Amino acid sequence: MKLMWQYTMHNKKLLLGDFICVFGFILIELGLPTILARMIDVGMANNDFDYIKRQGLWMIAIVVVGIVMNILLGYFSARITTNIVQEIRNDLFAKIQTYSHLEYERLGVSSLITRTTNDAYQIMLFMQNILRTGFMTPMMFVVSLYMVMRSSASLGMYVLLALPVLLVSVLLIAKFSEPLSTKQQKNLDSINGILRENLSGLRVVRAFVNEKFEEDRFEVVNDQYTQSSKSLFRLMAVAQPGFYFLFNIVMVIIIWNGAVQIDSGAIQVGDLIAFIEYIFHALFSFMMFASIFMMYPRAAVSAKRIQEALDANPAIKDDAAGVTTTEKHGYIEFNNVTFAYPGHSESPVIRNVSFTASPGETVAFIGSTGSGKSTLIQLIPRFYDVTEGEILIDGVNVEEYSLRALRQKIGYIPQKAILFTGTIADNLRYGKEDATMEEMEAAADIAQASDFISQKALGYDEELSEGGSNFSGGQKQRLAIARAVIRRPEIYVFDDSFSALDYQTDAKLRARLKKETTESTVLIVAQRVGTIMHADKIIVLNEGKVVGEGTHEELLKSSSIYYDIAASQLSEEELA
Repeated sequence: MKLMWQYTMHNKKLLLGDFICVFGFILIELGLPTILARMIDVGMANNDFDYIKRQGLWMIAIVVVGIVMNILLGYFSARITTNIVQEIRNDLFAKIQTYSHLEYERLGVSSLITRTTNDAYQIMLFMQNILRTGFMTPMMFVVSLYMVMRSSASLGMYVLLALPVLLVSVLLIAKFSEPLSTKQQKNLDSINGILRENLSGLRVVRAFVNEKFEEDRFEVVNDQYTQSSKSLFRLMAVAQPGFYFLFNIVMVIIIWNGAVQIDSGAIQVGDLIAFIEYIFHALFSFMMFASIFMMYPRAAVSAKRIQEALDANPAIKDDAAGVTTTEKHGYIEFNNVTFAYPGHSESPVIRNVSFTASPGETVAFIGSTGSGKSTLIQLIPRFYDVTEGEILIDGVNVEEYSLRALRQKIGYIPQKAILFTGTIADNLRYGKEDATMEEMEAAADIAQASDFISQKALGYDEELSEGGSNFSGGQKQRLAIARAVIRRPEIYVFDDSFSALDYQTDAKLRARLKKETTESTVLIVAQRVGTIMHADKIIVLNEGKVVGEGTHEELLKSSSIYYDIAASQLSEEELA
């Protein structure tokens, strides 16, 4: 509840308007029965039609004011709740941007999506009910109960006797609904996870003719969600008729005893009618509040999940007062770097790696699958922090930098080219926000992307679908390279970024890059020897360790692992 009120209090003016409308609506609702009682007991009893007319006009005026109050109440509650869900989603998204890979793995991407969408929506629904009826019903109940006891204490006792039964029922329902709500939200996470996997891997599913398998897998988790939802809704469905049943019993008893008291002259007809209205408001208010109270466990589960995401402490901490500028540019130094994934300290994937790289130099990394090449270069922009040793960029430990300043030094091209929905120009400007058309054209020319861009009907305004799925793998890689080139970084990091290119395009691209990166440091992770054989320095990795370092020619003579890799890819003439 703390989270919900924290965001609600950001809308104090709207909340004040909500309170005013609640108070006004209560006074109007409870004022009508009182006026009606006076019309019957005074006006009709004395045949005073002028009195009845005056009271009738008051009733019409009160009804009009009540309608206005109700409309305003709906407006204020809607404004507040939409503001709440907007702020929650903004804060969640901003927090998620600070996560390291560890937090994504721990919480799960599909779960984070559910928390940002469905959980925030559950809180919006709950707060909307709180603001519309949650504030109103307790006050309405207390005032109605006071009017009930004031009108007839003997008849009011029947209401008091029914309250403990209602209260116990509400508490029991709330107790049983909380674990069901938790289970339901976790099952929804599973649905989102499988759906996300299936959509991203749709081609693989179809290639292996596994549509039926995926349907069965989805059906299992969907059935689990259905069962948990049924249990929850069944519990809620039983509650409301039960309350109405008890409500009607109380009303029958009161009307019966009220008729007896009218016959004996203890109360008047108008007072009984007003009393029944007060009873109705008292019990109905309690039932409405009970319904909101029963919604609370589900909203509480959602709030807890959102709070967990907001409270997550990123493993990679940004130093706001960290280094932002340096005298040197493009120098990299690894000093005895060891890295193990959190929770797996006994099995490091990088072991005691040391090397240096300077501006104008191209350093390549090669090795068998799983040798730690990609992990190694992901330590440079601090996607992970080293376990032992240190990484220096321009003479400063990467952990002492402001994350923004550190990553602005780097042009990172991932192994899998990630593009975003929008135009080609939008994706290139992702590397440099204020890039001009000339800069985009120059970057595309270097990345060998100009040809296919010019063939598009809209050129740089051509739209990319989600993930760039309407472009080939090679085209996406070239656009990703152009996106990095356009920012002219001090350090280029290519994580096997040429794998989808043919040899001719690869050769042209590397030749252009060589001319453009004379003042930058270039790091290349590759599987193909042909991509890196002209590098200034090649580092051979095996099981996380450096087992060879030198030029292509030197390694062919000094490293058996490198020679085996080269022999499997190059001809005998190229090996000679």
